[in-house]
Amino acid sequence: MHQFLTDLPQYPFLQHALLTGILASVACGIIGTYVVVRRISYIADGIAHAVLGGMGAALYLQKMYQWHGAMPIYGAVISAIIAAIIIGLVSLWAKQREDTVISALWAVGMAVGIIFISRTPGYNEDLMGYLFGNILMVSSSDLWMLAVLDTIVVVMGLLFYNQFLAVCFDDEFARLRGLRVEFFYLLLLCLAALTVVVLATVVGIVMVIALLTLPIGIAALFSRTLWRMMVISSVLCVLFTTSGLALSYGPDYPAGATTIIIAGAAYLAATTFKLALSRGRL
Repeated sequence: MHQFLTDLPQYPFLQHALLTGILASVACGIIGTYVVVRRISYIADGIAHAVLGGMGAALYLQKMYQWHGAMPIYGAVISAIIAAIIIGLVSLWAKQREDTVISALWAVGMAVGIIFISRTPGYNEDLMGYLFGNILMVSSSDLWMLAVLDTIVVVMGLLFYNQFLAVCFDDEFARLRGLRVEFFYLLLLCLAALTVVVLATVVGIVMVIALLTLPIGIAALFSRTLWRMMVISSVLCVLFTTSGLALSYGPDYPAGATTIIIAGAAYLAATTFKLALSRGRL
């Protein structure tokens, strides 16, 4: 901890990592709350694997046909949005469970990605780098990308707060009140997909899944309103990412894994405390 605080003012990569944790916390706190309340947490993992197909296709076109504009991140965003729309449309009109649709897209996306990877020899490590990012290797352009994502998430979250609230808690009642439930549900899924893709390419999918669920799970134990859950979970995300960086820096542990262990331990402690409190043992 002391070494981290000493080196922080000197090394830009540590400052970038700290700022990345703060920016990621805003998006995870807002979108994660909607995802957890709507019970579609599994979407994060599903989309992250489904985008492999889009990333593989973009890289294949870039290397084999010299399409220099076909960047893997663009393929990831496009495939994530398509996956989110398919999940929404099938679950809304085909009346299928989200987890079934997500599992299908997960498998198909991975299969398509593996085929393109097999046809683009020598570039597997680039794709793995997008799926398992390193918070200590974040560049200035990554920070700008996160800032743009935060702006979109905050603006959309504030602008359509009541609509998303209705869709998450009681979509049938919202439909009776004249709300376009299908439109706002698809919009919510697209925002979740965009958040997962952008954050996964920067900090890694495992850390994204942890930040989208564990802090929100803790916040849900101690808050009764959606906006309060967002605030508490965003603050917890900042605490977890900052403490993970600080504690892992000295002994040279993986920062992402340390952050996830801290968040998991905090979730276990909060759940135990809440259970003991409800049984009158505290």
